[in-house]
Amino acid sequence: MELKFDIIEILKVTMVLFAVIDVIGSIPIIISLKQKTGGINAAKASLVSLGIMIVFLFIGQSILSIIGISIGDFAIAGSILIFIVAFEMILGIQISKDTMPATASVIPLAFPLIAGTGTLTTLLSIRAEYNIVSIVIAIILNVVIVYVVLRNLNRLERLLGAGGIAILKKVFGIILLALAIKLFRSNIAGL
Repeated sequence: MELKFDIIEILKVTMVLFAVIDVIGSIPIIISLKQKTGGINAAKASLVSLGIMIVFLFIGQSILSIIGISIGDFAIAGSILIFIVAFEMILGIQISKDTMPATASVIPLAFPLIAGTGTLTTLLSIRAEYNIVSIVIAIILNVVIVYVVLRNLNRLERLLGAGGIAILKKVFGIILLALAIKLFRSNIAGL
């Protein structure tokens, strides 16, 4: 595939990735994570997400093939992790006892919330359809959006208030749970 700069293609890929990453829909999860850990490093989370997406774009399929993992296996593992996060949000409980604030910006924020299985699987899918330059630019644009949202988390938290956050947590917990089930169901048949 030839390398070319196509603004329309960049916008298409950017919108696809924006919908899959869904950083706006993840705000309640991110605020909850921030409250549990004491803080989020926006730059670290954004850079790690960028690195994961770029590396996976170029060598993801090869890595999965080498270790004998199909994209379906990868998606199911991610769906289980998303299910646990959703379960915690809906019931207001904490399943994971790992409370290391230093790693929260990487796991679970950068992976699997931002650069999760849906995002990585999408990258592999769109690679066959779009120019690599368009995909890389779209990834960068989405990471900039993620960074802006993460940097303004305190403002968003004040704007929503404690009641708004609690309501959004439950609503998005249900949506996240449904997404986990859909991801699981659509990939379990292939096994």
